[in-house]
Amino acid sequence: MSTLRFQAVRDAYQRQLQTAPEHQNRSELFASNVFDKKTMRAYLTQDAYAQVIQAIEKGTQIDRKVADHVAASMRDWALSKNATHYTHWFQPLTGATAEKHDAFFELTSDGLALENFDGSQLVQQEPDASSFPSGGIRNTFEARGYTAWDPTSPAFIYGTPLCIPTVFVSYTGEALDNKTPLLRALQAMDQAATGVAQYFDKNVSKVNATLGWEQEYFLIDKSLAHSRPDIVLTGRTLLGHAPAKGQQLDDHYFGSIPNRALSFMRELEHESMLLGIPVKTRHNEVAPNQFELAPIFEEANLSVDHNALLMDIMGKIASKHNFKVLLHEKPFAGINGSGKHNNWSLQTNTGVNLLSPGKTPMRNLQFLTFFINTIKAVNDNEALLRASVASAGNDHRLGANEAPPAIISVFIGKHLMKVLDDLENVSKGKLSPEEKTELKLNVVGKIPEILLDNTDRNRTSPFAFTGNKFEFRAVGSSANCANPMIVLNTIVAHQLKSFKTEVDKLVKAKKLKKDDAVFNVLREYIKQSRGILFEGDGYSDSWAKEAKRRGLSNTPKTPNALKARVSDKAIALFEEMGVMNKVETQARYEVQVEEYIMRIQIESRVLGDIARNHIIPTSVRYQNTLIENVSGLKTIYDEQYTKHASEQLELIEKISAHIANLNRGVTDMINARKKANAIAKAEERAQLYCNEVLPFFEQIRYHSDRLELMVDDELWSMVKYRELLFLR
Repeated sequence: MSTLRFQAVRDAYQRQLQTAPEHQNRSELFASNVFDKKTMRAYLTQDAYAQVIQAIEKGTQIDRKVADHVAASMRDWALSKNATHYTHWFQPLTGATAEKHDAFFELTSDGLALENFDGSQLVQQEPDASSFPSGGIRNTFEARGYTAWDPTSPAFIYGTPLCIPTVFVSYTGEALDNKTPLLRALQAMDQAATGVAQYFDKNVSKVNATLGWEQEYFLIDKSLAHSRPDIVLTGRTLLGHAPAKGQQLDDHYFGSIPNRALSFMRELEHESMLLGIPVKTRHNEVAPNQFELAPIFEEANLSVDHNALLMDIMGKIASKHNFKVLLHEKPFAGINGSGKHNNWSLQTNTGVNLLSPGKTPMRNLQFLTFFINTIKAVNDNEALLRASVASAGNDHRLGANEAPPAIISVFIGKHLMKVLDDLENVSKGKLSPEEKTELKLNVVGKIPEILLDNTDRNRTSPFAFTGNKFEFRAVGSSANCANPMIVLNTIVAHQLKSFKTEVDKLVKAKKLKKDDAVFNVLREYIKQSRGILFEGDGYSDSWAKEAKRRGLSNTPKTPNALKARVSDKAIALFEEMGVMNKVETQARYEVQVEEYIMRIQIESRVLGDIARNHIIPTSVRYQNTLIENVSGLKTIYDEQYTKHASEQLELIEKISAHIANLNRGVTDMINARKKANAIAKAEERAQLYCNEVLPFFEQIRYHSDRLELMVDDELWSMVKYRELLFLR
């Protein structure tokens, strides 16, 4: 073992465990550092509080006088919590979060110091927009952008700054962030779903999309991670032979949590509670050193903010515990990658989950309406939904080791499939009393009983119904949840809008009763959506062939998958629903294409550097040792030396072959990269990186991993999988 690796492993063993925060009931901790409704009641006047609540629930504007009062109250509360700065906290198209801290401290004209924060600073700021990706919306020399307060997501304190969640838009009004189109999509969903829900309950005046994400991640020792250039620069291992023991024994999944990991989790949960992130579940995942945490469901916009915030604080807390968090979708070859399952549902202001059946036929018909419309929306927009989770990292994960395939399908289980079969067989037009009785009692009425013990999930399904929600399992671990939530809520809102138009038309034109019209439209939707329903093994070759026959897209690579984002259909959809205009849609496509190129370019440069500056020199050094050994044997045995040195000679020859192939692969990869870089058009450049640069990764890795098995362990300069993957 090399000196560097020996010291890193020794440090890992000798490091003391971090102590967890003082024990305190979570209900007492929850949202202590959040300017939420409870805190606002204590700090705001009754009129100001009412106006803020109106803005949150109905999107009304807050006047300047009230904004000044809210800002002063936020400042007083933040100062009482030892905050020193404030920042507009936003989510640019980098996929991460952004913040610029300004001190509350100001000087008056006569030189006196005071702590100040007014309504204008709360409501709007002007950060430099030139260095954030905009997809051509803004020229580099046009730096102006604006952040604007989003009152639906409460301000919070993390460390010393007061963080105010905001949207981020250009000087000309286009969205430069993920939050703005998400808020628009959620508004479209509210309007469309409320209109349909009122068929069943006139008291419904608002529908919120809810989201509960499950965050998977790896923990590895920080000192070991920092010894690997690939982990530091790309977030994953580009090289490394699989250890003898990986996840074959299934002994890590739900196993006893290692003490060091548990100490990290306890502090993470403590900080999450303070920030109002309702984390509830923690456990070991399938792969060694892989874990998962999950919160309680929340309104989708707040849930997206909380996940973005959590990914940030995970890294900070992990560092305190001498860990590095890996959120890459496939940080290690040969074992499970990490996803972020998005559990999505719809909740009314009356407290009803629209994707959960109830005790009455009317409630169950409501469930079927939203259930079938969601399936229809996915069926009609499966390529766009696939594009919403496309990334260079997720390409490595989809279709491998329990992750769903790149083909979007919907799993509902055999019992609900039987319900759809029965509904499909309903006669067209007006239903007879006998048919209505049969439907309401024996089909619709028994849905709760059907779901009670039959909500199993298909692990290979990208989009599965799991009892009272749909689980979108194809989202990558490092992804911002906003992207899939924008698409999912937009397509379902559009579908519900179309459904209401069709039902109202039937009721008006054919004078059908509402129930008859609903059944008629749902019946047609079931027929039209059969192609997306799949109950089998998503990994099988037969499914790929069957999916093609059904007309479903199969785009495992990001450059091809992303094209659905800028299809005429997608652009028209987003414009019709008021979520994004054509410029905003095309900009996001360009940003994602460029990001894909940069990711592969960075990885290829790191891979070439490691191969030529670590792997080859180390292998040559060991080869020289073998040559010296052979020379010594020749001195001793003269002509008979080949008899005693045959194994060494064979090993020297194998090492030479692998070194030659490794070096040739790097050269060819560099040439392919140069060829790609010469292409002006980003789309074509992305295709070249995907099809001509990326394939060299596996070739280079193969020869490096073979050398890892041959070269003296003490000489090998790279920390190995067996040292990275098992916590000590």
